[in-house]
Parts: sequence; structure tokens; C-alpha cells
Amino acid sequence: MTLNRNPKNYHADVEQSAFSPSHFVPGIETSEDKMLQGRLFSYPDAHRHRLGGNYTQIPINCPYRSRINNGQRDGFFTIDGNQGDAINHEPNMNASPYYNSQYAESKQVVTGETGRYANTHKNTHYEQAGNLYRIFSESEKEAICGNLAGPMKKIRKDICEKMLGHFDQCDADYGARLRKHIAM
Repeated sequence: MTLNRNPKNYHADVEQSAFSPSHFVPGIETSEDKMLQGRLFSYPDAHRHRLGGNYTQIPINCPYRSRINNGQRDGFFTIDGNQGDAINHEPNMNASPYYNSQYAESKQVVTGETGRYANTHKNTHYEQAGNLYRIFSESEKEAICGNLAGPMKKIRKDICEKMLGHFDQCDADYGARLRKHIAM
């Protein structure tokens, strides 16, 4: 994708655009990041609600010179002649994008018992933010704390202290540095 111009028709080029982290080129797979895993299904679901089941037919979302054959028929925003006589069921050996073992996701070896268990990690909500903070350089740490401190100076003290507690859990230096910037 090349961003080389401003939109000529804001509604058609911006309001109807539908980006999703689940749209991958075959062979690229996701990490096990919990936030990403949630977004893999929620973004397309939001697009279907907002733009209809045929949102991939809208020109801004349709690959250049591509014919969409996704098994969707009729309904809201059908704009390409209803895909003509394309087959819209599976099993189907005559048309893609139906199942093709060549594009199967990689397998992961699992040992032991699997199932749904209560989250036993004590700091999973703050771990990622803390890890990100720790890889910042000193100037980046100062910049982020300076940017956060401005708006935080304006909120009530009790709310600010509660918020600083969250930064403390991410990284002790994060909270202390932010307190210094806020002058608390």
C-alpha cells in the first residue's frame, strides 16, 4: 500500500475502509499475543456489522484487479453482480479461497493436559507495558513520561494516584519517573 495522495472522496476512501490484522498473505502467521488474538476475529466482525457481510467487495477493501470469491451472497453492500454463478459452498474443489492444505497453519507440539484454566499469572496485565518501557532509551523514557505528565497534572489527585499505581505495576521506574514529572 502506498499513501501518495489525499482521498478524493472521503466516504468511499476513508469511511468504508476496513483494515484487519487477520488479513495475512499465506505463510505469515500470528503470534500468541492475547490482544492480537482478540483482534483477529473482532475487527472483521466489526466490519461486517458496520459495512455488511460483503465489505470486501467495496473498492477500497478489494485487492487491485481482484475478483472476490468468499462464499458470501446477497445481502447488504453486494456491489459486484452477486459474484455471478460462483460456487458458494464447501466442500468445493473448483474455486478458491476454500480449504487448501498448502496454506495450512503450522502445528504446535503440546504435551501434558490441555484445557481452560483460571489465569494464574499475577502480572499479565502489566507485563507487556513494562517490557516495552524497559526497552526504551533514556530519552524515550523521558519523552513518554513528559507527554503523559501534562494531562495527568490536570486530573484529581486521588485519580492521578490510582493511575500512577498502574504505572508502578508496569515498572517501578516508570511510576517514579512519572511522579517526578508530575511533581507529586
